[in-house]
Amino acid sequence: MIDQVHPRDLSAWLQAAQAHGQPLVLDVREPSELQTASVKAQGFELLTIPMHAVPARLNELDASRPIACLCHHGGRSMQVAAFLAHHGFAHVANIAGGIDAWSREVDPTVPRY
Repeated sequence: MIDQVHPRDLSAWLQAAQAHGQPLVLDVREPSELQTASVKAQGFELLTIPMHAVPARLNELDASRPIACLCHHGGRSMQVAAFLAHHGFAHVANIAGGIDAWSREVDPTVPRY
């Protein structure tokens, strides 16, 4: 199952997920998007792998580790979360609304685009 976690609730999800290992936020946006707006990794590890590169770099991810996926609005990250779940990742979440919602709910200094 893929959890849908709003940015305002991510801290609670990350804390609960620690029971299954050190959680990771996986940002699947393109490099140009990362230059426009990025989240600050506060209280979690952040890894950036563009969506199209995830299949080729799947071996860089630990299937037993909780992973919350992030993109611009939540569509690409949901696809990546589903891909991870299909490949045996047990604890996967989609950050609903993406970095756009992050800007509205958590950190208004993150630019919206």
